[in-house]
Amino acid sequence: MPHLPFNQNISGWLSQYPQPHLFPALTSLIDADWVVIGAGYAGLAFARRLATLKPAWKIAVLEAGTAYESASGRNSGFIIGLPHNIGSSTAELKKAHDYRQLLQAGMQRLKGLVDKHHIECEWESAGKYHCQVAAGQEKILQRYCSSLEQMAEDYQLLNSDALQEKLGTRFYHKAIFTPNTVLVNPALLISGLAATLPDNVSLWYHSPALTIDYHQGVTVYTATGAVRAKKAMLGTNALSGHLLPGLRRQAAMATFASLTPPLTQQQLARLPKMDSWGLTPVNAIAGATLRFTQDRRFLIRQHVIPALQGMISARQTQQAARLHSQLFHKIYPQLKDVAFSHCWSGTISVTRNGAPQWGRINKYLYTAGGCNGAGISKQTIAGELLADYAVGEDNPLLAEMQALGKANWLPPSPVLNIAINGALQKERWLGKKER
Repeated sequence: MPHLPFNQNISGWLSQYPQPHLFPALTSLIDADWVVIGAGYAGLAFARRLATLKPAWKIAVLEAGTAYESASGRNSGFIIGLPHNIGSSTAELKKAHDYRQLLQAGMQRLKGLVDKHHIECEWESAGKYHCQVAAGQEKILQRYCSSLEQMAEDYQLLNSDALQEKLGTRFYHKAIFTPNTVLVNPALLISGLAATLPDNVSLWYHSPALTIDYHQGVTVYTATGAVRAKKAMLGTNALSGHLLPGLRRQAAMATFASLTPPLTQQQLARLPKMDSWGLTPVNAIAGATLRFTQDRRFLIRQHVIPALQGMISARQTQQAARLHSQLFHKIYPQLKDVAFSHCWSGTISVTRNGAPQWGRINKYLYTAGGCNGAGISKQTIAGELLADYAVGEDNPLLAEMQALGKANWLPPSPVLNIAINGALQKERWLGKKER
């Protein structure tokens, strides 16, 4: 029996908007050429590309909840076009050329779809601040600068005074600004992508895949229906191993975000006049990601915990909300009267060596997972390329995808739990000055 994603909280991304289009649940046995499990960025990109390449084929997509309430709609809304360091490491920077090609291709695909289908998702080419709180963390920024220079990418190195004008706080000691990042409302983006799939794709909400039977193809069973298909694609990221025991190369981690209501004019008056912006910390585990949105709300994402079964409790959300409030008021002491209206969680998939879990698993099954964070552009192109790979379509970017390597095997619990907690404690200690 698989473990299904369960967040005992509500995302705030759609609090100012009507509910997006709902798709029905699967309540019968249907036949398809392919079945895709998971309507996230990878699953939808795979289904769209496959449907385009093979317009006579029928593709069914199963989603345990809804696309906009899944992990894809719960992230911080950064579409990053450059390699991104995770924690205190620079794993992606070691394969900077390959990652840059893939990330920027994913960003271009998304931009084309947003423009073609007029998806309203607050798309904004705002760039990104990569911020350091305390002196003494210069080595991480220096490595990032060196990598950007090797790739001939534009960047600016900003001090505390410049950051105060841009971000409205002196909390940060130094930062690198890179222009090649897009900010979006992720719930609006993923719901727009779901609503504009080709006609030969059927999408089913509230239809979690419970078991997969391999007999003359695959049959994927949900609570009230089933899909019988020739092949299947797992777009379930970190929880894929629960559908296929032995596929133990990814671990699920939960991250938490909190969002304020739109600031009042009196509250805005305590800040410099600011455009919307987004920042990431030099240590993604210990530090905080922040956004100031187009509709004048602050978002903070901080606090990472293991979520190997995909389940987050209300108590864990309460703890994260308390930490977010304390840190936000430390960053913005002039906004003591600003409270958060929503706090929610979402899961990301991490691998031991930073490489993805991507490709063919067996005769019938393919997967695209192991995103290690920053997954909107990354998983979009990973899903699209997997469709090319599955049908033998030539694509020069396949070489870059395969050059990223393969995710290493992970030990079973409780060894895995001990290892993850040890790694998190190490990152929190290394980044203790960043919060």
